[in-house]
Amino acid sequence: MKKLRCLVLVLATISVGAQEVKTMDEALQKAQAGSHKILLYFSGSDWCAPCIQFKKKFIQAPEFQAFALNNLVVLQVDFPRLQKNKLPLAQEKANESLADQFNPKGIFPLILVLDDQQKILKKWEGLPQESVADFIKALQ
Repeated sequence: MKKLRCLVLVLATISVGAQEVKTMDEALQKAQAGSHKILLYFSGSDWCAPCIQFKKKFIQAPEFQAFALNNLVVLQVDFPRLQKNKLPLAQEKANESLADQFNPKGIFPLILVLDDQQKILKKWEGLPQESVADFIKALQ
């Protein structure tokens, strides 16, 4: 029973820890309201192995979730290829617009830290090589 409670707590933390949003407008509103930075990452969630690793190793890490809760707004800009993972048309268009603005070279994953004025503060091209703890330090 104790293990089950721990598992439920971890899963709840993962699903509600970071302030994850779907649009840049929502990210900007939350960032401005809470004096948070925006972690914007470009992903191919069903075809890009480094993107999948980034989400598992960093985004879903409990220590990242705890940090992000009070410091970041997380916006995944996803470009899935499989039909079953197809995004709604409005989301596809919004993601394409963000790619035109922030990722014209089509790098996956591309991880950016933005301020609430959309100024790029930090950038990783490809899977970050540091530990989760060092990644969090770089985000501060």
